[in-house]
Amino acid sequence: MSSTKFFIMVFPLIIFLSGCVTKKIVYNVYYVKPFDWHPEEKRDSTIKFFAPSFQGLKIFLDPGHGGTDRKNKGPQGLAVEADVNLKVALYLRDYLTKAGAIVNMSRDRDTFISLDDRSRLANEWGADIFISIHHNAPGRQGDIYTNYTSTYYHAFTTDYEYDHSSHDIARYVQRDLAFAMGNSGGLGSFDGTYSDYLIYPKAGFSVLRKTNSPRILIECAFHTSAYEEQRLAIDEFNQIQAWGIFRGLGRYLRQGIVRLSIPSDTISISNRKQIDVFIDDQNKGIDTTFYIAQIDSQNVNAKFVINKNEKKLIIPLDPKTKTGVYELKVVVRNINGNHSFPFRRKITFIN
Repeated sequence: MSSTKFFIMVFPLIIFLSGCVTKKIVYNVYYVKPFDWHPEEKRDSTIKFFAPSFQGLKIFLDPGHGGTDRKNKGPQGLAVEADVNLKVALYLRDYLTKAGAIVNMSRDRDTFISLDDRSRLANEWGADIFISIHHNAPGRQGDIYTNYTSTYYHAFTTDYEYDHSSHDIARYVQRDLAFAMGNSGGLGSFDGTYSDYLIYPKAGFSVLRKTNSPRILIECAFHTSAYEEQRLAIDEFNQIQAWGIFRGLGRYLRQGIVRLSIPSDTISISNRKQIDVFIDDQNKGIDTTFYIAQIDSQNVNAKFVINKNEKKLIIPLDPKTKTGVYELKVVVRNINGNHSFPFRRKITFIN
């Protein structure tokens, strides 16, 4: 595997102004141009390789902050988080569009968008996948050393609100982004993915809590790191960040996505003794050893029916089921380990 290494080698800059001395330390920064990104011919070839998996997929990009929300910046002011978030998102949009995805953004310029509007825009558009792009800061003021890459999913794995497919996407994106940037995933997680409940207990990030589709929030790096700030200020490095996200998404999608559906939200319990949940697994194959089926958050039994004509999960109805409105939640996964997109549906039982 060949790669191109890039160095910036500069010396401390000392500026004398009106008898005062300001010392500005500039580090020697280093990054590697990914072997499948440089030169451009390889980049185009990689995009073409992943393109069949992206065709027609609706991906919503959410560059964090912006407009009046511009206070987050590096120790020397070289990297303003809102601007870096936007640059990475715009480059990612270009890669995704070339691969055949349909891309929408919460913002494509320096403007303020409320947290509620970010989720609302994605939901109303019918996004298949939601990606919020950020850069991090430590809890300790004045910490200019902490730096790692992390990707967040919503809730803990034991919570009803947890979405398996979001965690799947987080793992793929985290691995490739961290690799492209040459960063670790921090010591708080084995694979660099984290629950947003660790930050805001029982609430999480607003954009993850209120968005319906599979969704992740990426903290690409720490803009407060004196070293990392200088890399984040380099346009080419922002392109490489976007490439890491793109490649992680591509790897995830090649393993197949799974969608679930039911013929109707209204079920006559006098005529139907079961709920049929149909499975579209892009012909990857279903892992029949795993499923989650819940009605009003209570586990219920189910069984797979898989043949050449259809794939479905059958949920037998309890004879004591009463009429009313219930919430149905179902999760299955394919043989590659990718879980189904979120399926939580209000269903009405009638006589």
